[in-house]
Amino acid sequence: MTGDPLRVLVVDDQQLVREGLTALLELTDGVEVVGSAGDGVRALELVADHRPDVVLMDLRMPVLDGVAATAQIRDRFPGVAVVVLTTYADDDSIAGALAAGARGYLTKDAGRAEIGLALRAAAGGHSLFDPAVAARLAEAMSRPAAPPRRALPDGLTQREAEVLEQIARGRTNAEIAAALFVAETTVKTHINNAFAKIGARNRTEAANYAVRHGLTATRGDDDGRP
Repeated sequence: MTGDPLRVLVVDDQQLVREGLTALLELTDGVEVVGSAGDGVRALELVADHRPDVVLMDLRMPVLDGVAATAQIRDRFPGVAVVVLTTYADDDSIAGALAAGARGYLTKDAGRAEIGLALRAAAGGHSLFDPAVAARLAEAMSRPAAPPRRALPDGLTQREAEVLEQIARGRTNAEIAAALFVAETTVKTHINNAFAKIGARNRTEAANYAVRHGLTATRGDDDGRP
């Protein structure tokens, strides 16, 4: 880091929270708030416009949630770090955010000093977690390792099998992207590769394949799109 201020984008779906965080950060030495957004789509637009050092990201938002937005930011703007600031500290929320590429995870009990430390750590390539989150991560790491995954048919990769499972559950490409924490363009690539390997011409055939090969027990609907 240089002597330049740390440029931060605030993302939260509640206007009062956005304004409060902005005011709080503007009182923090060495921090400049470059903008704020109420959903993930607007956050991506502002990241493209301002290229902040760090995005302070809420998780539960309309249009595009914080996990999906984080994944897209890390995919499209790898130099921009993300720190999650949320009410939720359950295992699924933590795992989703970290899998998407968040470098820090705080709950909204955090104070100005703790938020400032997490932002600077993320900008420097390091991580800082809320104590409750750190405890959950430590517990998760102490659990026995999962058994090895079984071999997949027709040369499918694990990610392609996961995409086929999501198709069989009737999910759209956008919903699959959010569930797997990747960009929608990446989902389309996996679908095209999987369809070529299994010889599927549409989503119904792909769903039937997933059911026959035990990838899922739920069939999806055909919408004619790859």
